[in-house]
Amino acid sequence: MERKIVIIGAGPTGLGAGYRLKELGYKNFRIFERSPYVGGLATSFKDSAGFTWDIGGHVMFSHYDYYTNLFDKLMGDDYQENMRECWVRMFDTWVPYPFQNNIRYLPREACYECLSGLVEAQAKGDHKSARNFEEFIYSVFGEGIAKHFMIPYNFKVWAHPAKMMNKEWIGERVAMVDVNRALKNVILEQDDYAWGPNNQFKYPLFGGTGEFYARFHPILKDHITLNAEVEFIDVKKKQILFSDGEVVVYDDLITAMPLDKLCNDLMNGAVPESVKTATANLRHSGGYMVGIGVKQPCPSTKSWMYFPEANSPFYRVTYLSNYSPNMTPDPATHYSLLCETSYSQFKPVSGSTIVEDTIQGLINSGMMTDEDRKDIVSTWVYNANYSYPTPTVERDAILSKAIPWLESNDVYSRGRFGMWKYEVANTDHTLMQGVELVNRLVLGEEETTIGIKYESTSDGRQAAQHERSPLAGSGDPKRLAELAKMLEEQEEKHSKAKLL
Repeated sequence: MERKIVIIGAGPTGLGAGYRLKELGYKNFRIFERSPYVGGLATSFKDSAGFTWDIGGHVMFSHYDYYTNLFDKLMGDDYQENMRECWVRMFDTWVPYPFQNNIRYLPREACYECLSGLVEAQAKGDHKSARNFEEFIYSVFGEGIAKHFMIPYNFKVWAHPAKMMNKEWIGERVAMVDVNRALKNVILEQDDYAWGPNNQFKYPLFGGTGEFYARFHPILKDHITLNAEVEFIDVKKKQILFSDGEVVVYDDLITAMPLDKLCNDLMNGAVPESVKTATANLRHSGGYMVGIGVKQPCPSTKSWMYFPEANSPFYRVTYLSNYSPNMTPDPATHYSLLCETSYSQFKPVSGSTIVEDTIQGLINSGMMTDEDRKDIVSTWVYNANYSYPTPTVERDAILSKAIPWLESNDVYSRGRFGMWKYEVANTDHTLMQGVELVNRLVLGEEETTIGIKYESTSDGRQAAQHERSPLAGSGDPKRLAELAKMLEEQEEKHSKAKLL
């Protein structure tokens, strides 16, 4: 007989697990989601003015053949491929991403500080002995790059001091740089922006990122219950009590709920005090996602931009309207900006003023002018209380206590906040966590994603043992003409398909 598998959360992890179970012909499973929709933090929303918004600047690239094939199967031709054009805003100018490879764009004095600090760090630094992320930054990049970019930017992102964070999460998310490469770029005045795994990415033509995950619902609808809020989990009896009074029994429980809440707020006294205490010390940041819809033609071809300076609250802004022509009421006359601001006890942010603070930040950083205010036709705000799982120095020790105890009781915590590993918390990673766990429970196969160990490399391309996406192209903004032609062909193809 099939063991009854219950899945809590219909985000990428839960949907991936459910899809794989159905793909294997497994029938005895149910998925419960507290929201009235599927997708979790990968959901998208359309406002009354006709703008579509994502919860954060998601881009869809894959480390896995399974994810790539699944995306193609569910989306068909309803997507476009975008070249990444990514920048850093500082010193009132635009610096190509990654900053540390393009310091020639800085004022001369700042450029010298970054170069001299890098030379000293490369000569004396020992990143292997670094005890935390802050020490890693100084030992690898030196004082100049740390001062002008790495320390202020990472605090804006994480809302936690870098010294509280470990260095193991870094991998392909932080581009390394050596002194010879930096000197060459400065002296020869050459750009260096081809780094990274997501320099070409897919994006749904309609409905934002959430459209991909919405397409799981019709496939899994007989197994999904929406608006289902968990009140209590009895680990000994293997029962879940929901807010509407329903009691559900399980044999195996897959949960994508935040691990700290799971162990401290929702489970009974069976949880050892050591596990409760440990998981209560997990840290995370929240995030305000602020959408600004403007009735103007889009002024830029940029994808997204990073903001390390204090003249704006946000750490990242995305020209979301550049991802697809269907993100605004009319791409010829409207564009949209998605601005992300993090918060925590170390970095408080006022929700009551975040929209005005965001608009003023856009003006301060040269993205808009005061005159443009009159053309703002839509503002949208989403408060993600759990936005980033912070990879603190203590995190891995906490996970080594909590995860084995949970699994000894047939509870499997996976996903962005279920596993608390930011380094494997992209949507492709989290979906594959669900798929791989099902393969383990049903087929006896070993999970790989949750155990990935990253190494920092010069180009980020072989930082971990992933199946590399065939879409990892050059990322060169000079190929925008080629991209425009490709998108035009795709749009023509899509229009013909609709006529047929």
